[in-house]
Amino acid sequence: MARAAVKAKQQAKAAAQPAKSRRKRRGHSGGGNPNQDLFFVKMRRHQKWLYGLLAVVFALGFVGIGVGSGNGAGLSQLYTGLFGSGSGNAVSKAQDEVKKNPVQGYRQLATAYESNGDTAQAITALQSYLALRKKDAATWGELGGLQLSQGNTYTTQYQNAQQAAQIADPSAPFLPGGVLGSAVGQNPAYTGASQAAASQTSQLYQQASSSFKSAVTSYQKASQLHPRSTTYLQLLATAAANAGNNSVAADALRKYLKVYPNAPLKSQILKEIKALSGGTPAVKPGG
Repeated sequence: MARAAVKAKQQAKAAAQPAKSRRKRRGHSGGGNPNQDLFFVKMRRHQKWLYGLLAVVFALGFVGIGVGSGNGAGLSQLYTGLFGSGSGNAVSKAQDEVKKNPVQGYRQLATAYESNGDTAQAITALQSYLALRKKDAATWGELGGLQLSQGNTYTTQYQNAQQAAQIADPSAPFLPGGVLGSAVGQNPAYTGASQAAASQTSQLYQQASSSFKSAVTSYQKASQLHPRSTTYLQLLATAAANAGNNSVAADALRKYLKVYPNAPLKSQILKEIKALSGGTPAVKPGG
């Protein structure tokens, strides 16, 4: 019985020995965490504010300016905010470059204005560039895109101005037409505001029409340089329809189907061509 007790004690001691060894191996000569001297551990311990700042910056980037969504302008704005490299410097540098190398300078100037969201100045810069490089199809397409975007902006403003005109003279829709309407006349209390609103809508309509017509010209240039580009033909049809030029829009769609006879939307395109060729605009300016 005594021998069995001794043997049991020896087995228990042997079983406890590996666990003790493992605890000893996990120890550190200096005590505590063996990684405490590593650089990133120190940074995490002593510069938690930096991690917080980076978290806020990236959160703002993803939510506010499109970082991570393929938007290169978002990254540019992020770097601008952090390091103070303003887009005005890019415009200034490009203007200096125009004096030395007009072709490269105007190209850089257009890019700088686009980054600023200054569509009108970007259009002017691209027009100056294309006066020197008339066969640059990609830039003709880029110019057409800016002009089409500008036309859409004017169209939105035009629609808003129309609403403002109705608010300025709420009695106008109820006035009779013809001779009777002329005899009754407008309410004098609304005349001034109504005339100002009407003048603004007229100006915006002209600006929208002019922008769409310019986009048509630009896409025509791009299509002439690359006649088998379905992208340019689609955009030409869109710009022409917005400009009210149904014949050009229909012709662009016909060329599109000639280049791409098995287009998935062929039946719809054929219907659109028929509508555009019927004399009645299928798409109103800005539609």
